[in-house]
Amino acid sequence: MTSTSAVSPPPEAPQPAPPNVYAFDGMNQFSPAVRDARPLVYVPNSDSNTVDVIDPATFKVIDHYVTGARPQHVVPSWDLSTLYVTNNDGNSLTPIDPTTGKIKGPNIRVDDPYNMYFTPDGKYAVVVAEALQRLDFYDPHTWQLRTQLRVDCPGVDHIDFAADASFLVATCEFSGKLVKVDLRAPAVVGYLTVGGMPQDIKIDPRGEVLYVADMMASGLYLVDPIRFTKIGFLSTGAGAHGLYPSRDATTMYVSNRGEGSVSVVDFGTRQVRTKWSIPGGGSPDMGGVSADGSVLWLTGRYNSEVYAISTKDGNLLARIKVGPGPHGACVWPQPGRYSLGHTGILR
Repeated sequence: MTSTSAVSPPPEAPQPAPPNVYAFDGMNQFSPAVRDARPLVYVPNSDSNTVDVIDPATFKVIDHYVTGARPQHVVPSWDLSTLYVTNNDGNSLTPIDPTTGKIKGPNIRVDDPYNMYFTPDGKYAVVVAEALQRLDFYDPHTWQLRTQLRVDCPGVDHIDFAADASFLVATCEFSGKLVKVDLRAPAVVGYLTVGGMPQDIKIDPRGEVLYVADMMASGLYLVDPIRFTKIGFLSTGAGAHGLYPSRDATTMYVSNRGEGSVSVVDFGTRQVRTKWSIPGGGSPDMGGVSADGSVLWLTGRYNSEVYAISTKDGNLLARIKVGPGPHGACVWPQPGRYSLGHTGILR
């Protein structure tokens, strides 16, 4: 009789970690490209054609300069070497040297730059020409126009990109629509009516859901980016506007401009975890999270101020007076390998 011995099953193969589009945006996870950048907060004041510069260590304005007509956002370049002020009515970009915090050259001519993004491969700067209903694709080095893409939805303003970088989705504020653009052509491949007044848009860490802030609906639409269908809605607060992932990519901060509050959304449960109110009220709009993740910086659009909010407990650390109409502030430097634009979407 031949004896047999039990054979142990092979060890279970390790499971791949879930994807995280913000994997390179962790606390102080800097690219060498920002090694010499000064830690500053740049605030474009749309109603005074200026930028105020805040020292985040002292919460004080340390510089102020004129840019162009109606500056809307301060946008980091794809290679992280330059910050651009998008002068909407001035039809220009003002370049800033992030190592000095100063303007570093003459304004660059582009049409109607309400906002600006960069394709994930760095090939194009995408100027969001809101008034012209276009996405204009420029060479980001020579600023020669390469492609103009007209969109059939008024108010195009904010963008985010697929996890695999194959397409973008833009919000159209004045038509209640989203537009999806295949980046290989580029070409419009579809529209989705979500309703209300869609504003900022941000993909979840796994690339499975697009969150779309809607000021009129006072919350977030949840959209399947692949099927391009609406799959849910989450109430946050009056005038939901800006969206900012936390440094550990577990939560997202939502600025509720109409009620002076910030909602903290849990990416895992897709629910609001908590809400912070700004003492005395305010109009929290656009900004970013500090490199160490401890402070959420937001402009007070209608109050000529900037808020520094603790991400630990929502405590208001500072309320800083700036020029009239502060809008898309940029907190710099930011962790990440390259910039997709806006006020600092890095991956």
